[in-house]
Amino acid sequence: MKKYSDKQKVTIAIVMFSSFISTFMGSALNLSIPDIGNDFRVSASILGWIVAGYMLSAAVFSVPFGRLADITQKRRIFVMGLLFFSLTSLLTAFAFNFTMMMALRVVQGIGGAMMFSTATAILLSAFPASEKGQVIGYSTSTVYIGLSVGPVAGGLLNHYLGWPSIFIITAAISGLVFIIAAIKLPQEEGKGQFDSSFDLSGNILYIVMITLLMFGLSEIAVSKYATVIVILGAVLAVFFVRHELKIEKPIIQIRLFTGNIAYTFSNLAALLNYGATGAIGYLLSIYLQVAMGYSSQAAGFILISQPIIMAIVTSYAGRLSDRVSPYKIASIGMGICVAGLLFFVFITASYPLWLIVLALVVTGAGFGLFASPNTNAVMSCVEPKDYGVASSILATMRSLGHMLSMAIVVLVVRMYLGNAALSEAAPEVLIETMRTLFIIFMLICIIGIFFSAMRKKNGGKNGKDNM
Repeated sequence: MKKYSDKQKVTIAIVMFSSFISTFMGSALNLSIPDIGNDFRVSASILGWIVAGYMLSAAVFSVPFGRLADITQKRRIFVMGLLFFSLTSLLTAFAFNFTMMMALRVVQGIGGAMMFSTATAILLSAFPASEKGQVIGYSTSTVYIGLSVGPVAGGLLNHYLGWPSIFIITAAISGLVFIIAAIKLPQEEGKGQFDSSFDLSGNILYIVMITLLMFGLSEIAVSKYATVIVILGAVLAVFFVRHELKIEKPIIQIRLFTGNIAYTFSNLAALLNYGATGAIGYLLSIYLQVAMGYSSQAAGFILISQPIIMAIVTSYAGRLSDRVSPYKIASIGMGICVAGLLFFVFITASYPLWLIVLALVVTGAGFGLFASPNTNAVMSCVEPKDYGVASSILATMRSLGHMLSMAIVVLVVRMYLGNAALSEAAPEVLIETMRTLFIIFMLICIIGIFFSAMRKKNGGKNGKDNM
């Protein structure tokens, strides 16, 4: 990074640390969920909302804050998000009941949304177009470093210091990043005033729509009304699109989707890729413990092979996407993901561990090749003034993809096990269920390859994006 100016170095360091801390906290917290449940004496189904509440809040508010950042200041929204994230992390460590903890997690999700919706936009605004892929690769790699470090550090912190220590460490790091960002992050010129044409009704429609869709998908296992809620969300999406097409300054430029196939297909590819790969860790953690008899700690060490490979590959892939079409690299990445999922289709109760690790490495490499080039492709399709909304829509695709992946798991598990949990299944039933799921995920990924490969030659803003 020697060739960069001091301002560019500060910008990329701040964005990288903010990307790291959010994923670190999420992956570290997973290991402390049982202890939190014991402390607050709540059921497993309710306990899941410690994670789901944060994800839902972050997804719901990402696009509104992305639009607000585009018309005011990305820097201001980002710095405020760091402050929210740090303060709520600290307060959560001292939550005296589960209701307080849940409320703080929702507010923390709002802080996360303020960060997610502006981080990529701030990063790209500080660098020339010819280096977009490279800096996106740096930022994306820190996400996977957080996913790799989180389970190990979280397990140690939870075991020796208790679950509050995870929130305290998170608060300390994000608080330090906030102070540095508030002092050092470069100011934006010519912005700062709130635009009176801000699409308030569109924002409300969007928030309700995404809330219904994500809540419905997350509750599909426990509520008979979940399907109705998802349908209501889909119906509201139609009204949202009609509303956005009618107004002068919408929250989301729908015409960007209808007039730019590359942009539309890039977002669809992201949704499908996250939908195809989002449940791999969940399924394998159960498989390694139930079918192969590993401890949770040993299973965690096996599973981190995937995010480690992602972190290594995505940095190089981002740099490569500045010289070669990001569409091509992303499509190749999805193809490699299919190869990795194919390994899992033939899984057995006595599957060699080295094949499991190889499959994780292959899918990790595929996803690493996909992630930063696809982000580069998306951001190449929009003007800098729309970076905030574009990056927040992409973040929402990621959240919806993860929810979709878990919803598919729930539906297939119901087919094989009824209302029983996957972790309670006999090994042979678990294997059959997992094979079915991996076939479905492989087919979803193949569909994603189609959308990724069919992006038009004139979709991007620069010549390197052309296929």
